[in-house]
Amino acid sequence: MTVEPIRRRYERLLEWVVIALMVALAVEVTVGVVYRTLGASLVWYDEVASILLAWITFYGSALASVKRAHIGCPEVMMFLPPPAKLAFRIVAEALTIGFFLVLGWMGYEVLGALANDTLVSLPEVPVSWVQSVMPISAALIVAAELITLPAALAKAARSTSLAEVMKAAAESAQPPSISGGASH
Repeated sequence: MTVEPIRRRYERLLEWVVIALMVALAVEVTVGVVYRTLGASLVWYDEVASILLAWITFYGSALASVKRAHIGCPEVMMFLPPPAKLAFRIVAEALTIGFFLVLGWMGYEVLGALANDTLVSLPEVPVSWVQSVMPISAALIVAAELITLPAALAKAARSTSLAEVMKAAAESAQPPSISGGASH
C-alpha cells in the first residue's frame, strides 16, 4: 500500500489550516488599521496579530515538512553513492524526528506552567491555549516526516543519473523564483 494518498490529504489539510490562519491575520490587521484610522485603536490588535503570525509559522512549517520543502543540500547528496545517501538520510530523519519529539514534549510541559496565565490584552484567553501551537505543530511535523519517510528513503537508496545531476546544476544556476521550489 502506498502512503501517497494519505500524504496528499494531509498536505491539503495543512494547506487549509495555513490559509485559514492567513485569512484571519489579514482580516484582523485590516480591522485593526480601520479602527486605528477612525481613532479607536483596538487594545488586542498587536498581540493577536503576533500570535497569528507565530501560528502561521509553526503550522506552515508542518506544511513545508509534508512537502519536503525545508532547506537541504540536494546537490551534495546527488554526488554520494546510494549507501552513503541512505545513511545520511536515515541520520537526518532520526535527528529531525527526535528534535520535534523533544520540542513537542517540552512544549507540552510548558503548557502546565502557563495554566494560570492569560493574555495581557485579552484576559479571558489563556496563554496555554496560545502556546499549544508548540506541541501540536511538533506532532504535525513528526507525522509529516513519518508519512514522507518511505519516499525519502527510496529516493536516497537509488543512484542519481548524470542527467539528474546536470538538471539540478542548471536549476541551481537559475535565480530563485517567487513560487520557490522543494528541496529534498
